Amino acid sequence: MPPGQSKVEVYAALWRDSREGMSNRALERKYRVGWRTVQKALSSAWPQPREPYAPRRSKLDPFKPVIDQMLLADLDAPRKQRHTVVRIYRRLINEHAMDDVSYQVVRAYVAKRKPEIRVEAGRGPARVFIEQSHLAGAEAEVDFGEVAVRLRCEL
Repeated sequence: MPPGQSKVEVYAALWRDSREGMSNRALERKYRVGWRTVQKALSSAWPQPREPYAPRRSKLDPFKPVIDQMLLADLDAPRKQRHTVVRIYRRLINEHAMDDVSYQVVRAYVAKRKPEIRVEAGRGPARVFIEQSHLAGAEAEVDFGEVAVRLRCEL
């Protein structure tokens, strides 16, 4: 495809030039595309959406249930006795013979999974935002500083 043109623009140009009588081979040369692209453009005015890649397997996949079990057990443990990421990583190496997974991969998984496990266990995040609604003119609130109010053009 020519640089700076979207696939939709190329499809429209291929369609237009084909209607004017240009051969498929000439279309391939002019727009620097393959014969499959020309066939797809002539069969449909819109390009097909790109198919997403299948998710890749991670080397951490066999150890994810073990990590989840540790994090689930930590919900009931006192704060000082909970697993740190370093402790989880060392336990996986020593107790489960994990040897080809980096610390950063374990850390990223624990950071993503820990809040999810809290929610799944029914101990979701605390509500830190309490929505307030006030009717216009019903009340006023000032956090700091001085305020001057002019009421009926009087100070």
